[in-house]
Amino acid sequence: MSAEKDLARAYWAACDAGEDVSAFFAEQFLWEGPQPVPDAGDAKALQEQWVRPWHAAFPEAKRSYHILCAGRSSGKADGSADGRMWVGATGYLTGFQRSAFYGIPTTDRLLRIRWGEFLCIENGQIVEVQCLPDFMDWFEQIGRPVMPPYQGAAHVWPVPTAFDGVVQGAVEAETAQTLALGRALLFEGLNVFDEAKLESMGIARFFHPNIKWYGPGGIGACLSLQEFEDFHQGPWLKSFPNRKVQDLASLFAEGRLLAASGTAGVKGFHTGAPFRGSNAAQGQEVNFSGIDFWLRTGDVFTENWVFVDFIKLFRDLGIDLMDRVGQT
Repeated sequence: MSAEKDLARAYWAACDAGEDVSAFFAEQFLWEGPQPVPDAGDAKALQEQWVRPWHAAFPEAKRSYHILCAGRSSGKADGSADGRMWVGATGYLTGFQRSAFYGIPTTDRLLRIRWGEFLCIENGQIVEVQCLPDFMDWFEQIGRPVMPPYQGAAHVWPVPTAFDGVVQGAVEAETAQTLALGRALLFEGLNVFDEAKLESMGIARFFHPNIKWYGPGGIGACLSLQEFEDFHQGPWLKSFPNRKVQDLASLFAEGRLLAASGTAGVKGFHTGAPFRGSNAAQGQEVNFSGIDFWLRTGDVFTENWVFVDFIKLFRDLGIDLMDRVGQT
């Protein structure tokens, strides 16, 4: 898996430099980014819609890696074969924003933008990408928040505690244990909510009582299982009580790290309470686009890094958060 990681690093370095990235991709590929950036299926579109605008906005940005892992996916809910090779990474892009980016205005302060990205690699070329910077936290950093105040801790996304998240190799038994725990959490625990009591999901079987749940901007970090239930899980399920984890684009482990991605990995309907400043529920169907990383310690997860494309989610709910950025 070192070859795939090397290719991923080289691709990200080329993106940071604003270079032509076409050589990294297969003739046919799918690049899915954060809204409002359009998806891309050819090198010209990717260069014009993502690489050049991003580099123009952040020409001197420095990329750091908090987590870099790879593995073969087991993302099917029924456990059937998947097996595609994925690389996942997250960290910070740090720099000054020199030009507007899809309507996001510039600022004179140094920005630290959290990024998460997954690459599917076949025969030495990229065939699929999910790219998801944390736009909500970016908006907060430039003084233009688009969601109501939240209870979680702001701007908390550390490197894994006492663990090197840039994995250099892993024991196969550790990887298997992590993947098994992850599949049980996602397809058993999270999918058995009785739409009444959080206890029905049995999350305490999977999360340490002092779990550090590093949520996206707009929700914030929850620094215990109790905070996770009070600040995120409870309100989330009150708004989307019937949401279910579906087949994921990727779900893989390397050692004690688990990683997952999917632009429609969770589906549901907004039938409950208004969500984070949304309108009253009207039964809209929503597909949640997200990225996750978990760190397993012993028999439970002790840390969880989470990305959600809230611009896409709110558009599904009939609200354009990009309009709020310009009006704030």
